[in-house]
Parts: sequence; structure tokens; C-alpha cells
Amino acid sequence: MKKSLLSIVLIGSLMSAQASVFLYNVSFSDAGEAFPSPGATGSGTVSYDNVAKTLTLSASFSGLLGPVTQSHIHVSPTPFSGSGGIAVTSPSLPGFPIGITSGTYANTLNMTLASSYNSGYLTANGGTPASAEAAFAGHVAAGRAYWNIHTSYGPGGEIRGFLTLVPEPSALAIVGLGAVALARSRKVIGK
Repeated sequence: MKKSLLSIVLIGSLMSAQASVFLYNVSFSDAGEAFPSPGATGSGTVSYDNVAKTLTLSASFSGLLGPVTQSHIHVSPTPFSGSGGIAVTSPSLPGFPIGITSGTYANTLNMTLASSYNSGYLTANGGTPASAEAAFAGHVAAGRAYWNIHTSYGPGGEIRGFLTLVPEPSALAIVGLGAVALARSRKVIGK
């Protein structure tokens, strides 16, 4: 039993050392926006690599009632509150298409650069990119970050989507392996 438990701990520690990329899904809707836009929709992914210090963003959206004026990522004081300050880039994500009502976006931000953060967020979170990155990673992990697309129709935001963690297959495998080991250890102890 000690040998199998040690093996599980060793495998888990090796896998977690390699797990440095966190994937989040974003489902854009008008929920919580001041100017509801029932036909607007979109989806996207956000990938945060805590070793490479990158944030990779991709999105597609359509049906906006006004042309895009800006887009960025906010953090909220509580999960799903919909209020909160801009954390990542201001006024808009670099290269985000402006002046359209449907489109796509893809870009990777270097989170070691001060320019990847809103200056107010950077200052409020230690004043360095490293401290702002740590705060941002904490907000995202706690479910308190959302991607907002602002338009001329909805200047405060026409659609938004919270970043929702996608469980990685290796984490699910570790849980399954642990459950099997626990079941086997109970059988051995019960004999």
C-alpha cells in the first residue's frame, strides 16, 4: 500500500510540475449589460501560461447592434458581479478589430510587459508586471475575470463573457487514478 501511494504522489507531483497552461472558455452574451443586445453572441478561449508568462486570446462574435469601439478584460470584486475595473490593456486589446459588428480576434500578450495591463490595475497591484500578473492570475482562477466588447450602441459594453476554466484531461486522470488507488487500498486494509 505504501508503495502504490508513493507512486501516486510521485506521478501527481511530476504532472503538476508540467501543468503550466490554463485554458478558459468564454461565452459572450448581453447578460448584465446596461444595453441588452439579444442578437449578439460570441465565443472565445483564453490560455494563460504561467511559465512562458503569456496570455493567448481568441474570439469570434456577431450580431452586435453597434460597431466595436474597444475590448479588454475586466476583473470583478466578486464572481459574476459584472462590475469591476479593467485589468488587461486599456482602452483596447492590441489589434482588436474596431468599427465592425462581427468578426474574429487572435493575439498573444506578454504578461511581463507593463503595457499588457491597465495602468491603474498595475499601480493598484504592486506597481510591477510580476505583481500585476500574480493578482490577475488570482482573479482569473477565482472566476472574477470577464472579457468585454464595447460598441457605440453599448458604450459600457454590449457583450461580455466570464473566463471559465476548462479542466485539463491530465487532472481528471489523476483524480481517477487516485480513486482507483483508494478503492484498492481499502480492499487491502479490509482483508
